[in-house]
Amino acid sequence: MSDKQIERIRSNGRVPLFIDGEFVDSTSDDWIELNNPATQEVIAQVPVATEAEMQRAVESAKAAFVEWRHVPTIERVRYLFKYQALLKTHQEAIARVLSEETGKTFADAMGDVWRGIEVVEHGCGMTTHMMGETTENVARNIDTHSYVHPIGVCAGITPFNFPAMIPLWMYPLAVVCGNAFILKPSEQDPLTPTMLTELFAEAGFPKGLLQVLHGDKRQVDFLLDHPDIKAVSFVGSVPVAEHVYRRGTHNLKRVQAMAGAKNHMVVMPDADRDQVVSSLVGSSCGAAGQRCMAISVAVLVGESTREWVDDIKTALAAIRPGAPGDESAAYGPLINRKSRDRVRELIQGAAAEGADVLLDGSEATVEGYPDGNWIGPTLFDNVTTDMRIYNEEIFGPALCVMHVDTLEEAIELVNSSPYGNGTSIFTKSGAAARKYQHETEVGQVGINVPIPVPAPYFSFTGSKRSFFGDLHAYGKQAVRFYTETRTVLSRWPEADVPEGPNMTISMK
Repeated sequence: MSDKQIERIRSNGRVPLFIDGEFVDSTSDDWIELNNPATQEVIAQVPVATEAEMQRAVESAKAAFVEWRHVPTIERVRYLFKYQALLKTHQEAIARVLSEETGKTFADAMGDVWRGIEVVEHGCGMTTHMMGETTENVARNIDTHSYVHPIGVCAGITPFNFPAMIPLWMYPLAVVCGNAFILKPSEQDPLTPTMLTELFAEAGFPKGLLQVLHGDKRQVDFLLDHPDIKAVSFVGSVPVAEHVYRRGTHNLKRVQAMAGAKNHMVVMPDADRDQVVSSLVGSSCGAAGQRCMAISVAVLVGESTREWVDDIKTALAAIRPGAPGDESAAYGPLINRKSRDRVRELIQGAAAEGADVLLDGSEATVEGYPDGNWIGPTLFDNVTTDMRIYNEEIFGPALCVMHVDTLEEAIELVNSSPYGNGTSIFTKSGAAARKYQHETEVGQVGINVPIPVPAPYFSFTGSKRSFFGDLHAYGKQAVRFYTETRTVLSRWPEADVPEGPNMTISMK
């Protein structure tokens, strides 16, 4: 790949759509500025796709699906193997662009791309994932078989925080299952999906299987309303997830809507202190805290753990944000000014609510980048459940510390949260760990692991207000989400068996 489309964007300043197998310039009169989060420099203009462009994308996807659904699974997988190889070859190039448009450190950007590649690798085993079931003689001379079939045109609406990983959660699996797909990536970082799409085309997939539309809520609602789109995958904030789920299901679509979180790490007195401190720093501030699996609440159990707060403060104070090219920076800027201002507001209101603000990163600066969306590492102690910083997803490099006396209290605290994305416990006690994993009402549980994101052959299993739907992302559940099961009962009476010495059965 020559990064042709990125060069084109840098040349004319406009991000193209991808419709019917081609990158095309939008005819829209409505464009959104794409800004570098570290400098506010305008990188490009993002189109708000027109009604005609969106309809053309749907028609192209429908036509592609008609042929693609009949392509044997093994042949579809061969395309995906080519795509996987291209993603690996160009991982660094993708990560450089991702780092520029999101502000992520290069190491973090590389991780973003790689976690998406792992899902593509999982999809390369689709020949076995799509196997049905069979039972002989469910009744006398009657056999039953089930087959897995693609469902049609699917759509994905993805957020800004993981512009490589989350799209790669969706369309590669949908397509290898036999569907066509329309991607509406975040308007805040569309360059990375453009590169992923260019490689998809280079892998040789038939045109029309993947369409990319840019825009805002209007484009989202178009996808949710269009009768030819059968399923919608979404990742984003809780309010938008609720809108997507309600509107999509109202229109009788399948919807999986992954939403926000407030993830707790429970720390038992017997835990390894250094491991806890290191894990809290990385899981609360990594990616500038802009991830739904970030640990944003540390629940310290017992009186002896109170003195650990000083160590947490010292470790957080030792890290700092920086521009993407700064290899010593722990994380980059927030995605935009609106996000930065909201986090500042939450930090500045914490003291009035009664929290002890041990570190305040609201006025952080980075030398040479006066206009960046910087927030320094922030630490609140003695947080309570009635505080805004506890009840809202901060989505910034901030950690709330709470104190309880027992493991039972910690479990009750976690279960009373309306969110259920992820949680973890740090302890040397197998009994405490088992009790925690058994009694917590959260989709993903880590034991001495701060961010329990499952490998792609499992499913990403958030719960409560962190997930709306029935079938989760990637793993076996994603295959079920993107397919329909057909059950066949067959009966062939023995009296109908042909007889005779010269009997032949043609297979033509």
